[in-house]
Amino acid sequence: MNKMDGLNTGEEEDSAFTSISLTDDTDHSLKSLHSGAERLFPKMMNADMDAVDAENQVELEEKTRLINQVLELQHTLEDLSARVDAVKEENLKLKSENQVLGQYIENLMSASSVFQTTDTKSKRK
Repeated sequence: MNKMDGLNTGEEEDSAFTSISLTDDTDHSLKSLHSGAERLFPKMMNADMDAVDAENQVELEEKTRLINQVLELQHTLEDLSARVDAVKEENLKLKSENQVLGQYIENLMSASSVFQTTDTKSKRK
């Protein structure tokens, strides 16, 4: 009987077993081919890997440098912001002191006869 009838013979079982074995051999031969290519071009692949590693190293160093620069700028900004706050506080303090001194001087001037306004018309009459 043939395969179309749905009956299995010993030969068919052997061919099925053989095809499974061939599939496994195909996977193995692909692996062998790939490893053979690696052996044929090891210098090229190593050079490519070195180039990629060097590029990654340069990129990592650049990122690290930029991160450090950003952190330094953040610290500088924090220092400048603290300085601005201190100057604002000092400015408000000095303005308040100037107002007190201005009021004190104004009171002294009004109490002193030297700074009194004189009415010349009333004295002449």
